[in-house]
Amino acid sequence: MSGNQSLCTRFTFAAFSSLAELQPVLFLVFLILYLFTVGGNLIIICLVGLTPSLHTPMYFFLVNLSFLEVCYITSVVPLMLVHLLAETKTISVGGCAAQMYVFTILGLTECCLLAAMAYDRFVAICYPLHYTLRMGPRVCLKLAAASWTTGVVVESAQTTWIFSLPFCGTGKIQHFFCDIMPVVKLACVDTSHNEIVVFAVSVLFIMSPCFLILCSYMRILVTIFRIPSAAGRRKAFSTCSSHLLVVSLFYGTALFTYLQPKVAHTPETDKATALMYTVVTPALNPVIYTLRNKEVKEAFQRVTQRKPLRQAA
Repeated sequence: MSGNQSLCTRFTFAAFSSLAELQPVLFLVFLILYLFTVGGNLIIICLVGLTPSLHTPMYFFLVNLSFLEVCYITSVVPLMLVHLLAETKTISVGGCAAQMYVFTILGLTECCLLAAMAYDRFVAICYPLHYTLRMGPRVCLKLAAASWTTGVVVESAQTTWIFSLPFCGTGKIQHFFCDIMPVVKLACVDTSHNEIVVFAVSVLFIMSPCFLILCSYMRILVTIFRIPSAAGRRKAFSTCSSHLLVVSLFYGTALFTYLQPKVAHTPETDKATALMYTVVTPALNPVIYTLRNKEVKEAFQRVTQRKPLRQAA
């Protein structure tokens, strides 16, 4: 760092400055998606809590995932909405660090939770007679706790390390939130080693849960193909189709964002991809788990019909 450079105390987001005329429209679209995502996930959490028949390992993990998605989208979208209407799009270095802590912790925790959900489906389909024993309440709690602990420990260490770097210059983040690579690029020291470590952490802690998910589904598919009846195969596959679709959406954008070479990163592609995993994918998850899930739809009908029945009585 040269002596005439002063350290940044605030960052400025480039956000969607190239779409200035469309920002009111973007504000409305993202606000609707945010409210829909939060409302949809809260409905899932309430439905599972109010329906004893849904007190199973699969829905225990789904509640964890829904709670995570509410926090995940809230860590990014409200500030983005403010910046879509405000002329000054700034954030303090401390606020940027806080956003990155929350966002990265929740992102890695989701990777681990999706792996735990894949293991749950693996046991349910491949070892149905031992399902209750293998997926008891203590096992589910341990898997959920391990997922959250991994996210907190790994990403707290990584984010602390990133914000130990000195930041100087204009402090302009070519993004709409404090994502890892756009912030690292603002450091006024050589960050080539930091970028290698960030890439290595991404490979290890994103690909490890992904590998476990792939192994689980390979065994699941083998078991399903051995089921003699077509109806039995459809029923078995339907129990994991929603999770498989959510995994595909989440990992598709995560792998594209964090595992592509540095030369492939551009502000435009990074923003477009980030919108997928911060806004669009969280909004699709409640839809996938309700419209494609017969048990959840039936639970929703029972809960919504309770009040009229009590009034009639």
